[in-house]
Amino acid sequence: MSLSVALPAAGPDPSTSPSTGTSPAPTPSVPSLEEAQQRATEAAGWFQENWTTWLAVGLRIVLIVAVALVLRMLVRRAITRLIDRMNRNTSATEGGTLGGLLVNAERRRQRSQAIGSVLRSVASFVILGTAFLMVLGAFQINLAPLLASAGVAGVAIGFGARNLVTDFLSGVFMILEDQYGVGDTIDAGVATGEVIEVGLRVTKLRGDNGEIWYVRNGEIKRIGNASQGWATAGVNVNVRPEEDLDRVRSVLTEVAERITKEEPWSEVLWGPVEVLGLDDVLLDSMVIRVTARTMPGKAVDVERELRWRMKRALDAAGIRMIGVPEQVTEEPAADPAAGMAAPSAFASSSSPQSVAASPIPPKAL
Repeated sequence: MSLSVALPAAGPDPSTSPSTGTSPAPTPSVPSLEEAQQRATEAAGWFQENWTTWLAVGLRIVLIVAVALVLRMLVRRAITRLIDRMNRNTSATEGGTLGGLLVNAERRRQRSQAIGSVLRSVASFVILGTAFLMVLGAFQINLAPLLASAGVAGVAIGFGARNLVTDFLSGVFMILEDQYGVGDTIDAGVATGEVIEVGLRVTKLRGDNGEIWYVRNGEIKRIGNASQGWATAGVNVNVRPEEDLDRVRSVLTEVAERITKEEPWSEVLWGPVEVLGLDDVLLDSMVIRVTARTMPGKAVDVERELRWRMKRALDAAGIRMIGVPEQVTEEPAADPAAGMAAPSAFASSSSPQSVAASPIPPKAL
């Protein structure tokens, strides 16, 4: 018994391209239901094994951020209350007569605001910086290389910006120690003038001619503040040596007592005007010294007023000061012809004297 197998007729392969004869790209295999179920089971197992760790890390980060923000808010509020208390104490001090003269409310307010701003900035930087490092530690990040790099970078920046750091630190200590403030007249060594702005890096001064000086705080080596405490007004009175000293003292003392009782000089003067006595004795004059303790910045005004009043009082008493020209009695002018010489005989060319004095002409040849 024989089996016959029918072979298919030769023809083009349906799996090949009729034009090129190459095989097409294989279609991606679709994962079966068993493979998808296996992958889902593996993901669920991984999540079940690690969810507690991730939840603990997340809760720790949230707790760190929440504590940092709450602590920052409490510290800033405490600093604000401290500054407000300083301002209230300033207002209470201004209730007295002397306190109102010594304390400038606007100056103290600006100083307290500057101190509060610096303290709040430092507190925010420390609290938020510490929280950031703790968050990085929660992610199991090694902070040793980061801190070492930050230390090296800080040293490099410190050397490169040492002038800026010096200016900043000097400004902070100037504000904290209340060395000067807005409205004070100071001598900073490199410039002199009235303070119009106090910054952490630069202090602005307005000079006598209206110019504005920008002085770096790190460049100020010494400060002379003419607006704190009190000032001294001093006037020298020059009179002739022939004047009666007791009479001069009496006139000047009367002027001093009068100015201390009149407004507004009674508020400007912080002590009696004193006639100290002879400050110097010269051949042509005597110098009498008069001084007074005044409000800061008012010494020049008091000196001008004292000179004005003492000059008028001395003139009224008939006491002349050195520098005033003496009155000379006018005399009739002399005859201008009295000083002229008599006419000379040589003035006429025909006079015998002129003829005798003229040269002898040479004889004609």
